[in-house]
Amino acid sequence: MGGLTLSNKTLEKYFGYLKTLDIKSKKSLISKLKKSMEKDSKNNFDLKTIFGKWEDTRASDEIIEEIQNSRVEKGNSESFG
Repeated sequence: MGGLTLSNKTLEKYFGYLKTLDIKSKKSLISKLKKSMEKDSKNNFDLKTIFGKWEDTRASDEIIEEIQNSRVEKGNSESFG
């Protein structure tokens, strides 16, 4: 999962604000950052799994028919006002 990357200059700026926090707030922030890092490592997936050829046992006509039958026609929606 991609995230925001900060330069060292920007990190130092944030640290300037954060170092004035009380100990309880600092511990809470550390805990939240640690949890977010654990979530990030669990959400990683192999990019190669999204590539490849289409595999299906149905004929192309069957697939086209299914797509056409699943379409929802937009009706005239009532305007608000």
